[in-house]
Amino acid sequence: MASIYDFTAQTNTGKELQLAELKEKVLLIVNTASKCGFTPQFAGLEKLYQKYRDRGLVVIGFPSGDFANQELADGSQAEEFCRLNYGVSFPIMKKIHVNGSEADPIFKYLKSHTKGFLGSRIKWNFTKFLISRDGNTIKRYAPITNPNKLAEDIEKML
Repeated sequence: MASIYDFTAQTNTGKELQLAELKEKVLLIVNTASKCGFTPQFAGLEKLYQKYRDRGLVVIGFPSGDFANQELADGSQAEEFCRLNYGVSFPIMKKIHVNGSEADPIFKYLKSHTKGFLGSRIKWNFTKFLISRDGNTIKRYAPITNPNKLAEDIEKML
């Protein structure tokens, strides 16, 4: 059976990030969009990252235009937007799909291990997945869940 650490993600510059390099870290994986009503959540995600990164939290944003095409053309534009407008310092990856036949394997895996309002399908931008240090516990949060509401669960996993 695969684990989250068996996957590779691409940065917006095309460099590979082996999730195995993040073993023993608590991961917060989020499908993001720069032109969404939930885009201000970047500020809250960055606050969580700043507060907990020294204790082992890694936040990773995956830009996606799957929902009303609310993402910029590519991951580098999304990253620049996030840094300039929200001071984001956590990694923003290459633009991907999170649903459908072209869904990124990481999101296929996460959806297969959690259910949301629409079953395994991701409902909208800013669906969040919190993964424990051992990779065995995955918690899913709705797009409307404010990032500060994750702090208690992050504390438990750290």
